[in-house]
Amino acid sequence: MSDLPNGQALAKCFIVDENNRYTLNQRICALTVRDSNEVNTKYFLYIANRNPQLLLHDNGVDQTNLKRDHILDILIPVPPLAEQERIVKILDRFDTLTNDITAGLPAEIAARKKQYEYYRNKLLTFKEIA
Repeated sequence: MSDLPNGQALAKCFIVDENNRYTLNQRICALTVRDSNEVNTKYFLYIANRNPQLLLHDNGVDQTNLKRDHILDILIPVPPLAEQERIVKILDRFDTLTNDITAGLPAEIAARKKQYEYYRNKLLTFKEIA
């Protein structure tokens, strides 16, 4: 809900799967998906986390304080649940590849190896001299 100038915590969202495992104060709010048959919780997390509509309130100079109305005024696209789940799968995979060194690093090494082999083969392929 609030952040220091040029900070990275403004509108940062997390999922808390367990009740009574968090504390709220003037800097933290709880948002709940009321109907999980209409909105996938993880989809909502991806949409709300560092939402550009909320980041507009940060002028980079003063301490930013989001107001209730700022949060309630953001527009959230709500595609069909199946599409939300598809989006979540893609973003989860991307998150794993970029943030989990055990998953991301082997994938990056494999991609670089393929790239190396491609260019090596290009460089070492010669036309026959007539």
